[in-house]
Amino acid sequence: MSATAYFTHADCRKHEMGPGHPECPERLDAIEDRLLITGVGDALDRREAPLASLGDLELGHDRMMIAAIRGLGDQLADDAFAGGPQYAQIDPDTSLNAFTWNAILRGAGAALAATDAVMAGEVENAFCAVRPPGHHACHDHAMGFCFFNNVAIAAKYALARHGLERVAIVDFDVHHGNGTEDIIRGDDRILMVSFFQHPFYPHGGTSGGDNMVNLPVPAYTKGAAVRDMIEAMWMPRLEDFKPQMIFISAGFDAHRDDDLGQLGLDEQDYAWITQRIKDVAHRHAGGRIVSSLEGGYNLQALARSVEAHIRVLADL
Repeated sequence: MSATAYFTHADCRKHEMGPGHPECPERLDAIEDRLLITGVGDALDRREAPLASLGDLELGHDRMMIAAIRGLGDQLADDAFAGGPQYAQIDPDTSLNAFTWNAILRGAGAALAATDAVMAGEVENAFCAVRPPGHHACHDHAMGFCFFNNVAIAAKYALARHGLERVAIVDFDVHHGNGTEDIIRGDDRILMVSFFQHPFYPHGGTSGGDNMVNLPVPAYTKGAAVRDMIEAMWMPRLEDFKPQMIFISAGFDAHRDDDLGQLGLDEQDYAWITQRIKDVAHRHAGGRIVSSLEGGYNLQALARSVEAHIRVLADL
């Protein structure tokens, strides 16, 4: 049995938001190429991401929001035969095409299937190489490249469908996971810990609830300082909380080479963070971790960082 499952699907490459957009299909190609070249991919239990059900999406999102996004996708597909528009705009940075609906169902479906596989003991942990990302998607609206919140849905699913009592969400994207915070705020069954550049998009995260440990850090903060803050602020709360499963919003745009942020992490920092998360999971959660891709827009840095993350998950 492989220790780590790897969920992805070709549908996730068909969603795109126009030429030059940083959240592009090539992100998944870069990851796949790196895993192939390094041989890391050979050690993984590769699985195809299923489509999430509408009922499961409603664990994190308003039914009308789900219907609106589905309707936009259907309209684009219908209008394509008549020469209609190629994209429907959600916000200045976020749009969908005729293939987006299936891509976002695969993204959420990957996180849910990974949760099932880990809970069943088929694998110890899982990484979901999916796009679009999810952690900016709020309960009732999409934004910031995100449509549905894969990690928040999966965390709620673990509680509702698998009977867990405590789960943790770790978010290390350069941008604050405002959508995750919106969905899980006040739910004392879920502890969210995060760091993010501040002030920065989406300009929040400094006044979270009792079930959150948000660490806003200034631009140009390097990995050593982030490690110190994690050790001082995340780890005591995680140890006290004793999560029965850990979900990771794995954003790699805090890398020093990524132009969408101004933090100074590198691959070794992501490996260290992953190991600290894994230590907690081994002590309290039977090793159970589900990680899902969020940001990371320098293709080379993204690929190297995901490799480092997966190497720790898979004990390579």
